[in-house]
Amino acid sequence: MPESVKRDIAILLVDDHALFRESVARLLGVEPGFQAVTHCDSVDEALAALQKKRFDIVLLDFDLGERDGTDFMHLARQQGFTGKVLIVTAGVNKEEAAELIRSGISGIFMKHHSAALLMEGIRDVLAGKVWFDRELLQEAVAAGGTCQEAEESRFTERERQVLSYVFEGLTNKEIADRIGATESTVKATLQHLFYKTGVRTRSQLVRIALEQHKNEL
Repeated sequence: MPESVKRDIAILLVDDHALFRESVARLLGVEPGFQAVTHCDSVDEALAALQKKRFDIVLLDFDLGERDGTDFMHLARQQGFTGKVLIVTAGVNKEEAAELIRSGISGIFMKHHSAALLMEGIRDVLAGKVWFDRELLQEAVAAGGTCQEAEESRFTERERQVLSYVFEGLTNKEIADRIGATESTVKATLQHLFYKTGVRTRSQLVRIALEQHKNEL
């Protein structure tokens, strides 16, 4: 599709703090490539918005009063939403992070980080990357799931290396630089990981690794 006719990114912002929500909505609204952001303050309102319009990404606060981000994820998937979800929160514990990853989020962004970093996180998630704090992700891996992998599906040392850098949100080229390999080697290793875990995207890979292969990470 020619650059001149590419559509803008549609964003749904869900946060029950009006000042934060409105400030971020204004910030995103002037960012090149983003549409004027739809924003709401509850899970019910967000689910209703998803039924009316197609969104590419949801920026989701975790603590939303009577319901939380995990509730939204389950209900949104039930009604057919398949877009990206980036949690934007003041904090989650390792058990909550593990459950969110299992539910299919693409990342967790902490509110104390800068606006510029939020823009980077959104674009990375839309590009198919994951966005997780390394320490939080390690804690979530330790807290979540049980190891169920068969002997023949265990990861090689190279696969564990690549997977660890996928968790950090690095591109194939950046991973190649870190491990001293070619970009084509990294791509091939990722394909092996996708095949072994039965997934097609990086965010799915993180979820399956958390659920079924945490003892190898």
